[in-house]
Amino acid sequence: MKIDQASAVVTGGASGLGLATAKRLLADGASVVIVDLPTSAGEAVAKEIGAVFAPADVTDPGAVEGALDAAELAGPIRVLVHCAGRGGTVRLVGRDGSPGDLELYETLVRINLVGTFNVLRLAAARMARNEPLDGERGVCVLTASVAAWEGQIGQIPYASAKAGVVGMTLVAARDLASRLIRVATIAPGIFDTPILDRFSDEIKQGLARSVPHPARLGRPDEFARLAAHIVDNPMINGETIRLDGAVRMQPR
Repeated sequence: MKIDQASAVVTGGASGLGLATAKRLLADGASVVIVDLPTSAGEAVAKEIGAVFAPADVTDPGAVEGALDAAELAGPIRVLVHCAGRGGTVRLVGRDGSPGDLELYETLVRINLVGTFNVLRLAAARMARNEPLDGERGVCVLTASVAAWEGQIGQIPYASAKAGVVGMTLVAARDLASRLIRVATIAPGIFDTPILDRFSDEIKQGLARSVPHPARLGRPDEFARLAAHIVDNPMINGETIRLDGAVRMQPR
């Protein structure tokens, strides 16, 4: 898929991996719509980098449809990079012996897994109406995490949801193959994004040292470069690619 001929939607595009991806796609010639929460810095960020901002909660079908409408003003949607998500801690048994927080578990799974399905289904429906370009109608890049395989203690909702995204990938690719739409997923390891801002430099350095090679935190543009390559390479389909420097997360 030629990125310079694409209208692209990047969810979670106001910061971190999504922002780096939006910048990369813009540099490669795509028209980009950033989708993020109304409370995010999305409007200011989009203005700064030359994108369009469409506020939406990824679990809200109507809001996502509105964002896709905005993207189609620049041309048929051919690229989706879905980075939106959030973390949170749930233990099965609390310090006081009480059962884990079911409401928070459901919230996190809804954002990270149901939100992925919602955006994917709505974007794919738009892409399916496109005229084929070089044998393709569209490309969808999803975001999982190494937590899908090695979730740490307290990550049970996040790990559950990201494992669901991994499980979704091949099935979605098979489902959309007849529509000439590809689906692939990136599973990043430990990346230097705003999610880590709550940690001290000492903790960040320890996380960096846990990565075998390169022994540092991942850079958001390295995620963006892989996302752009997936879009460009027509043989990448139905695959989840770990982007983690060979790290394997410990229990805590």
